[in-house]
Amino acid sequence: MADLAPTPELLRSLGRLVRGLSCLFWGLPLALLVSMPEVQSAWLGRVGYLPPIIMTSLLCYGTWLMGSFQQQERIWVAAHGRTLMLAIFNLGLSPFVYWWERVPSNEYFAVAALLFSLGELGFLYCLNLALERLGAMLPDETLRLETRQFTAINRWLILLLLLGAIMLFGLMQIPAMSPSLADALRAIHRHQQWFALPLVLFPVAVTMALLWKTKEIIFESVFNQQR
Repeated sequence: MADLAPTPELLRSLGRLVRGLSCLFWGLPLALLVSMPEVQSAWLGRVGYLPPIIMTSLLCYGTWLMGSFQQQERIWVAAHGRTLMLAIFNLGLSPFVYWWERVPSNEYFAVAALLFSLGELGFLYCLNLALERLGAMLPDETLRLETRQFTAINRWLILLLLLGAIMLFGLMQIPAMSPSLADALRAIHRHQQWFALPLVLFPVAVTMALLWKTKEIIFESVFNQQR
């Protein structure tokens, strides 16, 4: 890896990058799991709002660690900055998932929980964009090609989910609506995680695979040179 000369400064930034990728790899599925109200009610209700906070904190910390890599690359820095901003946004809204599950009739909690769901999708979208920029900086052509292809697919799926969520929110704001349609929309909103889950699982799984492969390539091509 001629482009990644093993200087002490670069090795430190790569070490932080690898730790950040590991945090994101483990944090993504756990954050998706504990953020679901049904899981909160059935398994995690006794510990309150701590699980969503802990998992979103792990994502925030992992994203922050990645920021020390190639700080002179403006495109990468911009993509990383947007991802970190959304990670912090989700961390601030994470307790509302628990509170909304406890008081579903509270409109403030419902809007905050919906914003959290949108923020999670936005974070996943920006993370895929950041992974594409990261792959472009690493001198591995296979990783670069796979990252470009799969992150594009992920982003299209996430955009469809975001569009569906925005349409649902917009329809719920219409005052003149038949009672049956209003009840149906409220039921969809109440169980939105189960409707979105099949479309969310694919980009989450692919993102995890890209995170793991990027981490392994850094280990094999850079850190093994020190042996």
